[in-house]
Parts: sequence; C-alpha cells; structure tokens
Amino acid sequence: MREIMSVQFQRWIFTVDEYDRMIDAGILSEDDRVELIEGELIKMSPIGKRHGACVKRINRIASEQVGNYAIVSVQDPIRLNDHSEPQPDIALLKYQDDFYDQVVPPAESVLLIIEVADTSLGYDKNVKLLLYAKAGIPEVWIDDLVGDKIEAYSNPVNGKYRDSRMISRGESLSPQNYR
Repeated sequence: MREIMSVQFQRWIFTVDEYDRMIDAGILSEDDRVELIEGELIKMSPIGKRHGACVKRINRIASEQVGNYAIVSVQDPIRLNDHSEPQPDIALLKYQDDFYDQVVPPAESVLLIIEVADTSLGYDKNVKLLLYAKAGIPEVWIDDLVGDKIEAYSNPVNGKYRDSRMISRGESLSPQNYR
C-alpha cells in the first residue's frame, strides 16, 4: 500500500514596509498590477475599456467638484494598516500641500473611496469593503457596471458600515465628508 505524504504549505505574510522594499528593489513594478491585502500579494484584474472609461469619467467629475478641498487620487495606493495597501480606483484625500509626496496616504487621510466593478464586484464587496470599514474609511462607493447601480456605504462602526444605499441611474449622489 502506498503511503500518502502530507505536504504543508506555508504562506508568507508581508508587511507594507516589506512590500514597499520589494517595489524599491525592482522585484515588483507598476506593470505587475498587484496590491497588498492582509499581507498577501493579490493580482488585480485587468482594466477593461468600460472600467477605464468609468474611472476617467469619475476622475473628471470629482476633480471639477472638489477643487482645492481635496485631492483626487486615481489607482494609487493607500495604507490601511501594517499589512494592507490597496489601490482603489478613486480616492478622495484630505488636501495636503505636498500631495503626499513623501508618504503613501494613510487611512485617516481618506475621505471617500470609489471602486469600479465589472468583474471584481464580489472581491470589492466581500474583501475590500470590509478592509475599508475596519480602517475607518468614512465612505465607500462601489460602482457596479454590470448591475448598472452604485452601492454607497458610510458610517463605519466596529469594522462594518452601518449605512448603505443603492443608487440607480438618474439618481444623484454626493460625497458626505469631503469639506
């Protein structure tokens, strides 16, 4: 009789500092399309035409609306904690004269996150939304391109958003915390 050998897999959990050193050393580049989520390197979905157009549209509208009250950050990292540095599609950040040129914006600098979901809806709702709530991000919108609606979440308490609402095409939506 054959003996079945047990193989143990060990996952390596990275800190944000280790992740940043991998980028600085050239191990990871912008073209790798990965983000650090709870210590693991997660490959991000490719950006399709519709997704890209939506992000561009939101960027233009947000930039016109917030003026000098906030900074519109597009697909750039934010630091949620020592093990998570996601790259949301859009983040409205508290205004800072240096535009965060020396640091990755921390969670307490984020006013609003917008994730655009065509193929990533489950991941955005079941993984990233929970991370944002735990980090105390005051407001998150998930633009569901397939369902043609926006899911808006606000008021994080104990790692969950207390308030949520669905916005359909034709309805208006404004950030609650950017001024």
